[in-house]
Order: sequence, then C-alpha cells, then structure tokens
Amino acid sequence: MKHLDWSDEELIVGCKRKSAKHEEVFFKRYYGYVMGISLSYAKDRDLAQEIVNDSFLKFFSSIKSFEEFQSVKSWLRRITVNTAIDFYRKNKRFQDQRDINDQVEIFHEVGALSQMAYEDLLKLIHLLPPDQKLVFNLYEVEGYSHREIAEEMKITESSSRVYLARAKSKLRDLVQFHLNEYAGR
Repeated sequence: MKHLDWSDEELIVGCKRKSAKHEEVFFKRYYGYVMGISLSYAKDRDLAQEIVNDSFLKFFSSIKSFEEFQSVKSWLRRITVNTAIDFYRKNKRFQDQRDINDQVEIFHEVGALSQMAYEDLLKLIHLLPPDQKLVFNLYEVEGYSHREIAEEMKITESSSRVYLARAKSKLRDLVQFHLNEYAGR
C-alpha cells in the first residue's frame, strides 16, 4: 500500500512508533487544516506558521496519550487552538496597534457585503485588537464558554464578555464603514 493511502489509524500507529515517514505523511495530510485554524488566530502568515509548527511538535510529542476513540481532527484542533492561546499570552506585551492606513487599504480589497467571502471576513476580524480577536474566535468559532475563555486567557469571565461585545461592535462598525465606502464608489 502506498503511504499516501494510509488511514488515520495507520498513521497514528506509525506516529506512536516515531516513524518519520508516518509523521511526514500525517503532517502533509493535516497541514492545510492546522494552517486554516492558525490563520484565524495569528496576525500574519509568519506567526501562523509558527503556530502550525509548534502544534505539530506538541501533537507528535503527546501522541502516546491519543486514544483510538478520539477524533484526530478534534484533538489536533484543540492542540492548535491552545498553541495559538499560548502564543497570544507569550506575545501580548509586544502586540502592536494597526495603523489606520492599513485598515483603509484592506477595505478597498473587500467586496460588497452580499459578496463577502470567508477571506474578506477574516480581513475584517484581523483588524480587531488582539484580545478581542482571540475572544471572538474562541467564543464564536470554537464554541468555548466565557468560563473556558477566562481560564485559558487568565482573565475574568466578565472581561471575556466585554471583549466579545467590543469585538462584535467593532465588526459592525467595520462592515458599516466598508459598505459606506463601497456605496460611495
């Protein structure tokens, strides 16, 4: 059987044996999935790549504790989200504020609201301050509760709620700004 035809179960068994070939195939199979998750948390592609690399390292180093009844994608998603949270905590004091010129540049790239694609929405979400973006993603995309977010980010539940409310308000403003810009053309 060709190695690309290996099932997830075969890949996991090989990864538990520390087979470099199995790890390589697993990495290639799930790279896009993990990168997609990472991009929704990272401020740029370079940081997303760091999150991807660390996520796979954590996955391979903890593979022995993976149980057969678990979903590979769920487990990998959880590791990736936790890795993104770790990067957020580690880099929080170094986060920069976006320049208004960056925002205007992105708005001109986004189509009308009715034609907004996933990538367009991601561009708007990336304009949120890091705290708000992280809470928004954890709550709205990952389905975390405010209690879980508070525990992960080391903040209070009420702070999580405030960040989410601010994120939603800012997104509404960004969409409205975009629509006004689009209508003015």
